[in-house]
Amino acid sequence: MSHFKPKPMMAKYQGPLLGELTVPGDKSISHRALILGALSIGVTKITGLLEAQDVLNTARVLTSLGAVARKTPRGWEVVGRGVSGLSAPDGPLDFGNSGTGVRLMMGVLSGHPFEVKLKGDASLSRRPMGRVLRPLRQMGLEVVACSGAQQERQRTGLADENSAETLPLKLRGLIEPIPITYTLPVPSAQVKSAVLLAGLHAPGTTTIIEPVPTRDHTERMLGYFGARLSVSPENGGTRIALLGQPELSGRRVVVPADPSSAAFLVAGAVIVPGSDVTITNVLMNKTRFGFYETLMEMGADLTFINKREEAGEPIADIMARASTLKAVLVPPERAPSMIDEYPVLAVVAAFAQGVTRMEGLCELRVKESDRLSATVAGLLANGVEADVNGDSLIVHGTGGKVAGGGVVETHLDHRMAMAFLTMGLASEKAVGVDDVSMIATSFPEFQSLISDLGGALNRLNMPGQAKSNRVRNGSE
Repeated sequence: MSHFKPKPMMAKYQGPLLGELTVPGDKSISHRALILGALSIGVTKITGLLEAQDVLNTARVLTSLGAVARKTPRGWEVVGRGVSGLSAPDGPLDFGNSGTGVRLMMGVLSGHPFEVKLKGDASLSRRPMGRVLRPLRQMGLEVVACSGAQQERQRTGLADENSAETLPLKLRGLIEPIPITYTLPVPSAQVKSAVLLAGLHAPGTTTIIEPVPTRDHTERMLGYFGARLSVSPENGGTRIALLGQPELSGRRVVVPADPSSAAFLVAGAVIVPGSDVTITNVLMNKTRFGFYETLMEMGADLTFINKREEAGEPIADIMARASTLKAVLVPPERAPSMIDEYPVLAVVAAFAQGVTRMEGLCELRVKESDRLSATVAGLLANGVEADVNGDSLIVHGTGGKVAGGGVVETHLDHRMAMAFLTMGLASEKAVGVDDVSMIATSFPEFQSLISDLGGALNRLNMPGQAKSNRVRNGSE
């Protein structure tokens, strides 16, 4: 069951988007600042923390484990318990909709010798956890109990490490996990981070080999908090070696603006005629830059100014203006640097001239929804030809005019909701989504910031139309 009551909404063209603003703090860095603060000695003070449901759930989980995370007049602070210093909670740990939170915390809990139950909302409970559990099992983490079909597989002896385990899960860690060397079978910053966080508690060196680089916030922040690790190139990829059982020290962390949240406003500025928007203090980490690189290849008018660095992370202000766009081929190796931005990139591609092909998107099938299928259904509902070919998403751009007029089923996915509301700001007819309640998990200010820029978002009271669109596009 979702934690939120469904709230349909529609967006329509009302004129250009104009103004300067900032977006909330980066979600990935916010999670990691809280977690590493909890594993440090002393108090970690955080400014710019993303106060969205996903991050707040991580704060509540850490507090229930004995590392109090609380808001203060000057930001947030975490009272650290040190590596392996967390205590058993009184009840289950509820992660809501946060895949990042639960997967990273599985790594942390691998180094604590108590039993704990992990649960989430309806969307998170459908997402597979086996990819993360596989290396953590090698390090000694025990899955005591899991849900539904997986329990039956265990009972009959058919379960293995490749099973698609889902929440709820009951886990038991070790005082000292086993250090391992693990090669990522598919690019995943969450799997990498979970293994490194488990490795903090292990004697000896834990090594990750990633054939394709993924977002590196965990490595950067581990070093910032005092962990001993090395990062070196290996056969076109990266080798990360972490020496376990360090004493981490509480730090001051400034969280930059989230580039994945900024992507929706930048996309709106690029596709809405006459727009001119500046977004300040945006994270410019190269492992998160793929969306902006692709927009520039499409001809988007983007300028990056006031470049600087905060706590080891590059940041800049982004100036985005309405642009004439052309179709591009987005190569599969770029996917890790923009995996969350493909739905809104597909929206931008709908306004471009020509056929845009985005390759290597198997990861989108196991996000908050099957984003490949859901994105195609949303585009078709609004007059844009699109299809999926294997793991590629293909969008036939209209050359500037998108009909709109459809209502999109979001499947409890915040990025689907925001992507298609962004489309509505530039379409000939309003675009509706069946629910915006889950946007609070990552970007609660989305609606107010769109309004600040001059965009029109209104409540939608058309349940009959929403259902007819779902049926028309084969979603039921």
